[in-house]
Amino acid sequence: MKRALKILAIVLVVLLLAAVALPFAVDVNRFRPELESELSSAMGRQVSVSNLSLSILSGSIAAHDISIADDPAFSSKPFVQAQDLKVGVELWPLIVSKSLRVTELTLDHPEVMLVRSKTGTWNFSSLGGKSSSPSPSKSTPSANPNLSVAKLNVEHGRVSLGSASSPGKLHVYDDVNVGVKDFSFTSRFPFTLWAKLPGGGSVELDGQAGPINPNDASATPLDAQSKVKHFDLTASGFVDPSSGIAGVADFEGNLTSDGTTLRSNGTVDADQLKLTAKSSPAGRPVQVKYAIVHDLQKQSGELTQGTVAMGKAAAQLTGTYSMQGDSTLLDMKLSGQGMPVEELQAMLPAIGVMLPSGASLKGGTLTTNLTITGMADKPVIVGPVRLADTTLAGFNLGSKMSAISKLIGPKTGPDTSIQNFSTDMRFDPSGIQTQNINLTVPTIGVITGTGKISPGGALDYTMKASLNGVMGGITQVASLGSKQAGIPFFIRGTTSNPSFEPDLKGMVGGEFKQALKGGDATKSTIVNGLTGVFGKKKPK
Repeated sequence: MKRALKILAIVLVVLLLAAVALPFAVDVNRFRPELESELSSAMGRQVSVSNLSLSILSGSIAAHDISIADDPAFSSKPFVQAQDLKVGVELWPLIVSKSLRVTELTLDHPEVMLVRSKTGTWNFSSLGGKSSSPSPSKSTPSANPNLSVAKLNVEHGRVSLGSASSPGKLHVYDDVNVGVKDFSFTSRFPFTLWAKLPGGGSVELDGQAGPINPNDASATPLDAQSKVKHFDLTASGFVDPSSGIAGVADFEGNLTSDGTTLRSNGTVDADQLKLTAKSSPAGRPVQVKYAIVHDLQKQSGELTQGTVAMGKAAAQLTGTYSMQGDSTLLDMKLSGQGMPVEELQAMLPAIGVMLPSGASLKGGTLTTNLTITGMADKPVIVGPVRLADTTLAGFNLGSKMSAISKLIGPKTGPDTSIQNFSTDMRFDPSGIQTQNINLTVPTIGVITGTGKISPGGALDYTMKASLNGVMGGITQVASLGSKQAGIPFFIRGTTSNPSFEPDLKGMVGGEFKQALKGGDATKSTIVNGLTGVFGKKKPK
């Protein structure tokens, strides 16, 4: 037993000495030109390595100070830079026959620059295509090399994403990790990708890709499941911060590409949405279930299915889009029929509308058919909006118009019942414009007019009120100088604190002004009654 243990100890010592000595006995740097040549051929780009070292225990060669050249049409700077590339090799062929057989590649802490040209071409499109080495014919791209690796890994990378049209604007993604098994340029291979997103989010892809398109790597077939957590619209660079659009989103779905057409469907849950610079985040999440078909060559696509839901309220979104440089042009339609108003009111702050303190919408439905055009970060939304059978609880319109209760009879309650509200709306970066307003409040009458809401919520409305139960024909008298019956007034202030002011000029204009020539007493009585509707003092 003692003799056997002694022999075992001697063997272990010999093996340890061999593990220490072999890296010095085998000059792995003699393989550096071969490794550079193989990698350059595989990448279709010039690959440079400064030094190689051998680790017997891990069975790998370490390549130091790696750089992969960029497509010369984009930049003379490196496309990829990394401090270390670990090359897993078969040790016995390396020691005995001095042949290099690669089993695994691990690129550690690389820095990658991805740039898209003005025409939509990426700087990685030519990877694996035309070799950097001279070829017999420049017009004929070389076929993908017959190279395969059992494992290919990228660990803790940093990817900078940019556009040739905005060279100084980069979006940086850290801790990018890629794992590939049975990699080959000529067949499909499984892969995983995980990366951090700006703003604290993450993205994960799990699927299969390949074979690599020899003419355009960006057109390589793909089939993957994707999960995105806490995608910050602003921090990620998805939208320009100056647009005022903001929010965070979670996404889960699949991506399938044949190299020409990309198809995707899944679910997006968006929270803290804002649509203007001075608005506040929406009070509840929005969920979008979608399906798109995207033309990779034209950089345009169609949203074939889109269900936008906020609670139990759902609308249908369909249409097309086209990516033009750093912007995306939209041409879509949003249609919602009989949507519960209580579910939707949480979206009002996101468009710059704040209900008065303590007020809320109770019951009723909203119907709309909107067109969405223009750039994605500056959309123009136009179409009719109709609100039916709802109550603005905690807000008494009659009391805000002060003495109106004296004209229409008994005092109204603390809430405002709305039988109907309809308008033609336009939403764009300048605010919300509403034309052809028709508001029916049973306890008051019919209110019509037009106006706008600024991005900050300021009101500028010109209105007319045809009141119910007005004694003495005040409404008819006040409207003698206008084509439509009604008492003219303005709504100013803000959406959270509106103020109602009489349009005195409108009241005493035209034929009404002639009617008042009968005497100061008549004029004083009528104008005093009209201005009292809005709680104003009689003009001197």
